[in-house]
Amino acid sequence: MPNLYMIEALKTYCLAIVDFTTEEIDVLEEYFEAVSIRKKEMLLHSGDVCDFIGFVTKGCIRHFHYRDGEEITCDITFEHAFFTEFNSFNLGTKSQIAFQAIEPTTLLVIKKQQLLALYESHPKFEELGRKIAENVAVRTTEIAMSLAADKPEKRYENLLREQPEIFQRIPQKYIATILGIQPESLSRIRKRVLTHLKS
Repeated sequence: MPNLYMIEALKTYCLAIVDFTTEEIDVLEEYFEAVSIRKKEMLLHSGDVCDFIGFVTKGCIRHFHYRDGEEITCDITFEHAFFTEFNSFNLGTKSQIAFQAIEPTTLLVIKKQQLLALYESHPKFEELGRKIAENVAVRTTEIAMSLAADKPEKRYENLLREQPEIFQRIPQKYIATILGIQPESLSRIRKRVLTHLKS
């Protein structure tokens, strides 16, 4: 059963997106379950079906896939944000993405069957689901376009501006693959950016 802090964080996030009544928003705790995972513990393995949507209340989740046997980190979900692997969730196919806790992490999880039940009994939540999916799609597109068009230094500056906490909480090797560069290149870029900011 979700604790008060966890469910209030979820309600606050949802109310910022859709104008629910108190009665409507209170039903969320009936559909979400609390999950705690240890540092480095896997939440989803590549090749498994992703049948849930998660909302991080504390900690962070690393999204990664394999390329030529190497782990490639493609995103990080921090507190008070939703995540899932949409293709796998919607189509019931094997996930190309794996999820792993980088820190001890607590989250609220809703299974696909429960989400469909929520939509059926409270159709207004479909609007919330659509808007969350749109936000994730926009973020995914922005990440892909940045990797294709921006130079590594520009990608670093964007990450520093949009997710400054990533540099305090995430190992450098993961940040490097998010930026599409090698760890040693990240060190050089960081020094150049810091020098530029000080000048």
